[in-house]
Amino acid sequence: MRLCVVSETWAPEINGVAHTLGQLSEALVARGHDLQLVRPRPPIPARAAGVAQELQVAGLGVPGYRQVRLGLPAGRRIARLWQVSRPDVVYLATQGPLGWSAQRIARRLGVPTVAGWHTNFDHYCRDYGVAWLAPLVERRLRTFHNRSAATLVPTLALADRLAARGFRGLGTMARGIDAERFSPDRRDEALRRELGADPHTPIALYVGRLAPEKNLDLLRDTCLAMRAARPDLRLVIVGDGPSRRALARSLPDAHFPGFVTPEDLPRYYASADLFLFPSLSETWGNVLPEAMASGLAAIAFAHAAGAELIDPGHDGLALPPGDSDAFREAAVALCQEPARWARIGRAARQRALGLGWPAIADTFIATLEDARERCHASPAPCRV
Repeated sequence: MRLCVVSETWAPEINGVAHTLGQLSEALVARGHDLQLVRPRPPIPARAAGVAQELQVAGLGVPGYRQVRLGLPAGRRIARLWQVSRPDVVYLATQGPLGWSAQRIARRLGVPTVAGWHTNFDHYCRDYGVAWLAPLVERRLRTFHNRSAATLVPTLALADRLAARGFRGLGTMARGIDAERFSPDRRDEALRRELGADPHTPIALYVGRLAPEKNLDLLRDTCLAMRAARPDLRLVIVGDGPSRRALARSLPDAHFPGFVTPEDLPRYYASADLFLFPSLSETWGNVLPEAMASGLAAIAFAHAAGAELIDPGHDGLALPPGDSDAFREAAVALCQEPARWARIGRAARQRALGLGWPAIADTFIATLEDARERCHASPAPCRV
């Protein structure tokens, strides 16, 4: 099968979409499939590894995210590529102008498309003060996804919510975890000493973008409350973004290493004890299973991966979505109970061991092959 992935993000960019696409592309190539990639031209010129063909198109930087490029429409260039090297199926990973133009060309050529739901854009509208745009955004997204043979979402709860809003052809594809890379074995006492912790000092960790949609006000309040209850607690905030400066002012004793390398990230996870994940904007949240695989006791909301993966009180804490008081109080209580957080961390590791990427790739490939076969059986579904 020749698959074309259309995406506005790709490795080495650091975000959940790029990580997921990297894992899936590796699985496709390993199983003998050919991979095309259409993406915006990266700020630092580079070609994607493991891709047979790549088309880089014009893009614009996203304000506040210098690493992210928004792809501009490129219908003519995509049409020329596909007329010479026609894909069997197209995976539309992002729904920006580039994705729309690729979908139009695919429909014109009778190539089936499968779309991915990696970002809750309606939630972002509220976080960035333009909630009035959410209904329009939803209508556009519904049109986009209903024109594809299928849309893959990460959880059953999200599939049910979208189906109630008129989205069709929904399937679920969770996210996996490399439990060898993210492991308690990566714990590094030298790193802990750099962070000001001795073997008995707890470290609470956050990993992710530092931006309004990540519910950073709750992260700040929770960190302050935990430090008041346990003054020796060390706080480590891994990531970067437009809200970093304000958060650093609010948490002057926290460590802010910024984005860390893929090689160092597992050491940061495994060298901590508690993981704070207050976001409600995720469709999944790859950082949560990474923390669980590393043996951390996570405090999260029962939302996205938190709802799917955590058995509350056994392998993590999953609080009612939006209940900030409960989140903060649970974190404060847990940071004072070393035996409890150690027990939860061990159970979290066992839960994560069942989340391998090969099974996720099987679901992805089966969806692509089904779309291709239905299109071959009747060209009409390719032009819905």
